[in-house]
Amino acid sequence: MKTFYTADHHLHHSGMEVSFGSIVETFEKPERAEIVLSRIKEVGLGPVLDPQRYEREPIERVHTADYLDFLENVFAEWRAAGRDGEVWPYSWRHRSMPPIDSPPSGLDARLSYYSFDMAGSITETTWQAARRAADTALAGADAVLAGDRAAFSLCRPPGHHAGRDFFGGYCYLNNAAIAAQRLRDRGHDRVAIFDIDYHHGNGTQEIFYDRADVLLASLHGDPDFEFPFHLGYARERGAGPGEGYNLNYPLPAGTGWAEWRDAFEDAHARIRDFQPSALVVSLGVDTFKDDPISQFMLEGGHFLLIGARIAAFDVPTLFVMEGGYAVEALGVNAVNVLQGFERA
Repeated sequence: MKTFYTADHHLHHSGMEVSFGSIVETFEKPERAEIVLSRIKEVGLGPVLDPQRYEREPIERVHTADYLDFLENVFAEWRAAGRDGEVWPYSWRHRSMPPIDSPPSGLDARLSYYSFDMAGSITETTWQAARRAADTALAGADAVLAGDRAAFSLCRPPGHHAGRDFFGGYCYLNNAAIAAQRLRDRGHDRVAIFDIDYHHGNGTQEIFYDRADVLLASLHGDPDFEFPFHLGYARERGAGPGEGYNLNYPLPAGTGWAEWRDAFEDAHARIRDFQPSALVVSLGVDTFKDDPISQFMLEGGHFLLIGARIAAFDVPTLFVMEGGYAVEALGVNAVNVLQGFERA
């Protein structure tokens, strides 16, 4: 299996985050990608390739042009306003406020408009890192389009919390969505996204919610208690033409393998019924029992079983790296999924 990876991910490092009332070192840090890469090389998974640089057009198939312009230029605006440090939002719109049709003009108002949390800041080179993560996803999609059975896009920063025009949850560009759209644009009529990250892929849901050509199935912590909250309920099934093509499996804290596997198998059957010609897996391994910001109880060996079951779809498959913050076990767990797939 080819792995696509770029050291440009180091261009993004938000040094801190606000977590449950404390300012802490961010959990989403550069060593995450390096640990996974090291394990890939250790087991000899396959060649590690540097992704080419793509134009902005395939990213604009998913994200709005105004949002992309904002991400590219906001750090310079921040500095021009006389501000030091990293770019952070100041406030967010409350549900009682009436909707607005276009981005506001002020810097802080636009930061509020284009974000939903303080999980990650924007640094001087965040845009460059996010663009290269999208390149990594696109390169993986192109490998699958060229005939590879599967590929792994070792993306960082991750992407599934980023929507058409907003960032949050460590995510700036939605790598999995960009890859899925690439597969659609280049010949696959029906693409499924299987999001097995512990946290709900709210951005991916928002992007494809009204579409019937891309099915999203997501297993995640119940939004009543788990980030990103407010979205990810089973009742959210899509809208308009997309009704029935958005499948959420919210699970309680403490969910172990048996319960998680049951939800996984139900989603597996629903994806099979959809008959996709290609599959994108949002590969989060923060379902691991020792993950510091998650509350599921999967163990390392379970990830081999997950990979094997994903292989049973027997369609071209792209794995896109999302979460996983138990850094000591991150490489083994992520690569276990890939090896389980390869051995099936």
